[in-house]
Amino acid sequence: MVQERVFPTFQAATATVTKDEGLLLYEDMILGRFFEDKCAEMYYRGKMFGFVHLYNGQEAVSTGVIQAMRPGEDYVCSTYRDHVHALSAGVPARNVMAELFGKETGCSKGRGGSMHLFSAEHRLLGGYAFIGEGIPVATGAAFQSKYRREAMGDASSDQVTAAFFGDGTTNNGQFFECLNMAALWKLPILYVVENNKWAIGMAHERATSQPEIYKKASVFGMPGYEVDGMDVLAVRAIAQEAVARARAGEGPTLIECLTYRFRGHSLADPDELRSKAEKEAWFARDPIKKLAAHLLEQNLANQDELKAIEKKIQAIVEEAVTFALESPEPNPNDLYKYVFAGND
Repeated sequence: MVQERVFPTFQAATATVTKDEGLLLYEDMILGRFFEDKCAEMYYRGKMFGFVHLYNGQEAVSTGVIQAMRPGEDYVCSTYRDHVHALSAGVPARNVMAELFGKETGCSKGRGGSMHLFSAEHRLLGGYAFIGEGIPVATGAAFQSKYRREAMGDASSDQVTAAFFGDGTTNNGQFFECLNMAALWKLPILYVVENNKWAIGMAHERATSQPEIYKKASVFGMPGYEVDGMDVLAVRAIAQEAVARARAGEGPTLIECLTYRFRGHSLADPDELRSKAEKEAWFARDPIKKLAAHLLEQNLANQDELKAIEKKIQAIVEEAVTFALESPEPNPNDLYKYVFAGND
C-alpha cells in the first residue's frame, strides 16, 4: 500500500502578493480555465479534431512559473498539454484557438494543432507529442543563453528557460541526461514537474521506484523542491527564487508541483480509472477558487473585481472562437512552406 503524499507546508500564507499582482495571476488562471472549457465545447461539437489534452486544474503551475519570468524574453518549453502554457507566455488566445482549428492564422500556421503550439515571438519553444521531447530542446535553449553570455560576451543574454513535463516523463532517459548536463554546466533552467499523479492511465506511485521526484535532483547536486501545485502563490514564490538563481549564474532547479488534472488524459478519455473519491478530494482544492478566497480574505480584491475579470476573459475567449471559425484554411499549394529554414 503506497502512502499518500503529504502536501508541502509552503502555502500561500508564506507568500506575499500585491493587489495588482494578485489580479494579474487571477486573470491568467481564468484565461486558462475558460479557454480549455471552450476547447472541450468545440471538440464535442465537432469543430476541433485530433487529440486534445486539457489543462483544467493545473493552472497554478503555468501561471505561477511563467509569471515569475520575463514575458517575451525568457523561454518556455511545453508538452502535449500546452494550450495554457502558450497563453501564460503571451500567445494571443485567438492565435492559439485558430491553431487548434487548423487555420492559417494559428500560431503554428495551422500545421501543428493542439500538441504542437509554437511562437518565436513569445519564446514558446513548442509543444511536443512524445513525452520528454521538450526537455533536451529546453536544455539547449538554456545552453545557448549561457554560451552567448560567457563565450560570446553578450551581457544581455541572461534569459532563463522553463521546461514543463509530467511525472511519467521523469522515468525517461532524457530527464536524467539533461539534468546531468544542466548541473554540470550550471545552465539557467527550471525543470518543472507537473505531477498530476497519473501518466495517462498509470498511477504515479506504481511506475517509479522513487515517487518523490524532487529528491532526484540531489543525485546531480542541484536544488530540488516540492511545492503545492494547487497554490499559485506558493508556486510563484519558489519559481521566483529559482529564476533569480538561474539568472545569477547559479544553475538549474528541479521543482515538483503536486497538482491534478480535472478532466481525463485527453478529451477522448472517459476517465474511468480514477476513483470518484480521489477526484472529489482534488476538485475541492481548485487553484482558482483558492486564489480568489485569498484575495478576498486579504482585502486585495472584491467580488465585483473578480467578476469583471471573468466577464472580460469570457469575451476574449468568445472572440477567439469567432476569429478561428472565420480564419482561412491553409492553402494546399503551400504544402512545403515552412518545412525548411527561409522557406516562408
